[in-house]
Amino acid sequence: MNDHPAWATAVAVVVFASCGLNQLTPLKSRCLKHCRSPLSLLLHYGAYRGALRDVRAGAHHGAYCLGCCWSLMALFVVLGVMNLAAMVVLAAVVLVEKLWMHGEVLSRAVGVAALALAVAVIWVPALAPGLHETSHMMSMAGS
Repeated sequence: MNDHPAWATAVAVVVFASCGLNQLTPLKSRCLKHCRSPLSLLLHYGAYRGALRDVRAGAHHGAYCLGCCWSLMALFVVLGVMNLAAMVVLAAVVLVEKLWMHGEVLSRAVGVAALALAVAVIWVPALAPGLHETSHMMSMAGS
């Protein structure tokens, strides 16, 4: 995307905005509610019967995990897939959203911050280093 900075910025805006909007939806809240109560999920899964019981339980639980985290994981496209600082921060956000009794407040704050970044990245493309930054390896390859 380094060859097309306008496209890179547009992708960054879309990813930040979709993350922000997802963090503010009732679907995110519902998924977090299920994630925060693993005992009730285990009891629910215990009621499943049949040969594919475990597959159904895994798919059900995976759908809630996907609902909770897809937009946060999409931020790695913008922040850089191997960005260690982003990994630590996003892992902390996921952990706090799940474990803290007021995790929904954090979820909403992250949503507002992502929407603000969607606007800010238009003027400051460096906020999307995964799409705009020329890595050290790429500069070495050109030498």
